[in-house]
Amino acid sequence: QWIDVLQATLKHGLAPVSWTDYLYLTIGGTLSNAGISGQTFRHGPQISNVYEMDVLTGKGELVTCSKDTNSELFFAVLGGLGQFGIIIRARIALKPAPKRVKWIQMLYDDFSTFSRDQEHLISINGLDYLEGSLLMQNSSPNNWRSSFSPSEYPRISSLISKNGIIYCLEVVKYYDELTSHTVDEELQELLKGLNFLPGFVFTKDVSLVDFLNRVHSEELNLRAKGLWDVPHPWLNLFVPGSRISDFNSGVFRDILPKINQTTGTFLIYPVIRNKWDDRTSAVIPDEDIFYTVGLLHSSGADDWEPLENQNKEILKFCDKAGIKIKRYLSRYTTKKDWMNHFGPKWRTFEDRKAQFDPKMILSPGQQIFNSV
Repeated sequence: QWIDVLQATLKHGLAPVSWTDYLYLTIGGTLSNAGISGQTFRHGPQISNVYEMDVLTGKGELVTCSKDTNSELFFAVLGGLGQFGIIIRARIALKPAPKRVKWIQMLYDDFSTFSRDQEHLISINGLDYLEGSLLMQNSSPNNWRSSFSPSEYPRISSLISKNGIIYCLEVVKYYDELTSHTVDEELQELLKGLNFLPGFVFTKDVSLVDFLNRVHSEELNLRAKGLWDVPHPWLNLFVPGSRISDFNSGVFRDILPKINQTTGTFLIYPVIRNKWDDRTSAVIPDEDIFYTVGLLHSSGADDWEPLENQNKEILKFCDKAGIKIKRYLSRYTTKKDWMNHFGPKWRTFEDRKAQFDPKMILSPGQQIFNSV
């Protein structure tokens, strides 16, 4: 798991550069999809930060591969949904680990201002992490309260009630002993000219580990209440940057508020296409900037269906509006849908399957090659 990698590398003063929000995931699992978080805009997804792998193919062969050696297998497996081989070992990019982070959250009531500021920040050097999220009236208060000081709850609550949706921009700057006396000044310079709501900027100073492992404390809290092992009808999408405003109007402002039940965390943040390697099996929109949208619902055992139906409504809206989204952590049940998902990459994906797993032994449950 990535938490083990973090603990092992920190002993040497090092850490990976690209993460997922939640660290209790297997290395092979995230590398078989993409592995994304707030560092993706800067370093690319986790699959862009792999030097070499040992892979056990569907033919039973143990192969060492990299960009230069057995490269066809290397790129097939990265983002390959486990269809070509089992990742036995991966050598990944590390950098000297900072000791601490400045963690800043800024609130917006206007989407175009929020997205413009996000895109500006990913275009300049200096920040180490950027994500965004929605604070909504029908969000669980716990979702946003864990991020803010209790003394701020009434002000933020009132803001959400007044606007229906508030957009939260979250950035992080790493620092250590050498940069501790300049980090505040650097941050001030980086955030100069942003148009967040005056008086709604919040700063925390925490250790690197506490920041990277931030979801785990929420997990422990939910587990204690019996709210962790519940249905999670999630929908993760990559939305072309040119259509994100239409997505906001149609989905965030119209479809999401219709269900008046406590749901989960809603993430939205931009990433840069040229930080991804098109030779991998991962599928992304064909635009220079696209947004990660994570609608991370939680529900009770009996009320997941309205959320699942809402997800279908969102996909239908995108289709009708001509918003060419790509699903991340996708789940399809027909070969035709998978072919549409992979688009121009389908032929390569099919050829690689024939090359590395001709008997179609691996990951049949995804119904990519064994469905109608």
